[in-house]
Amino acid sequence: MEGKLYIVATPIGNLEDITKRAEKTLKEVDIILAEDTRVTQKLLNHLNLKKTVWRCDDYVTKFQFEKILTELKNGKTMALVTDAGTPNIADPGYKLISFIRKGNPNIKIIPIPGPSALTTAISFSGINANQFTFVGYPPHKKGRGQFFKLIKNIQFHPIIIFESPHRLLKTLNDLEKYYQENFHLIIVKELTKIYEEFWEGDLKSAQNYFTGKKRKGEFIIIIP
Repeated sequence: MEGKLYIVATPIGNLEDITKRAEKTLKEVDIILAEDTRVTQKLLNHLNLKKTVWRCDDYVTKFQFEKILTELKNGKTMALVTDAGTPNIADPGYKLISFIRKGNPNIKIIPIPGPSALTTAISFSGINANQFTFVGYPPHKKGRGQFFKLIKNIQFHPIIIFESPHRLLKTLNDLEKYYQENFHLIIVKELTKIYEEFWEGDLKSAQNYFTGKKRKGEFIIIIP
């Protein structure tokens, strides 16, 4: 009988946000597939779990995918986790899921829902999110200009952007270049952590506020 692959959402910062079902799943599976084994090990230590953890990030080869598929065919149970939050949202987990579905449709893939930085940011933003467009991380170089031109044309509902701390100012400067106006935006960072921050104002104020400031953790930019 084939094994099962669980897609497990994990905390985005505060480890106490782990759900009972997620904890139970991590405890029971044979192998955990982690985007970053060091990050996942911190969570496992918090839960007092000793598990076999395999790396499963953007650089995993087809050979490694085949090894995972073979183990699933042989009845092993596995849990796929990302660094934080729900796998497959601005995350390479979709590659494994697609490979497994094509390689053996009989293997059951089960989602274990939980925290997500995307929905957490929206939940306390105060914006109308009946509809929104999530565009993930802007390209580092190639296609960056086209990325901002495309989101400029989205005018009917909010836009959500993820950004890393060392590229935040570059993205704010690019937004000014392509939008050609000092528009309103919301920026949140380090959700559920000690230094969680919610900032709201116009673009120029954002550039001034975050320039020279120590920046760590992932940022979420909301253009209402």
